Amino acid sequence: MRMMLFFHTTTIGRIGIAEENGAITNLYFESHAIPHNVEIRETAIIKEAFRQLKAYLAGDLQSFSVPLAPAGTDFMRTVWKTLCSVPYGKTASYTEIALGAGNPKAARAVGMANNKNPIPIFIPCHRIIGIGGKLVGYRGGLSVKKALLDLEKNHGTL
Repeated sequence: MRMMLFFHTTTIGRIGIAEENGAITNLYFESHAIPHNVEIRETAIIKEAFRQLKAYLAGDLQSFSVPLAPAGTDFMRTVWKTLCSVPYGKTASYTEIALGAGNPKAARAVGMANNKNPIPIFIPCHRIIGIGGKLVGYRGGLSVKKALLDLEKNHGTL
């Protein structure tokens, strides 16, 4: 089946969400290159993903329930699953994620997996910070990362 992609304007900019075979596969920020082999069409799952994303950005939703199918190596998928265990409003270090992924010496590899996360926000790589709480690297830009962290901090537990 062909990848479907659709765009909406959100409070953090124009976002594209892609779906293939009934699961979300990618989230694109405005500055990202868009693949050429996609069909621009809003499917039911993309529509639901945007509904949940907009509720999250409004502070009304803390976890997502749409099916996700990120493509990556086994290690990357383990890291991404571990990222999903970091609670809303909390942060973790690369070392903590490496420990959670069962490879305590893999902090640098965790950083690379974080960088390759194809579904940011839904897989909350924005919650991963550097030593001493420093904001480091985010595909959507550090201003978006800060905005997401501030959103979660300000809304706390719903």
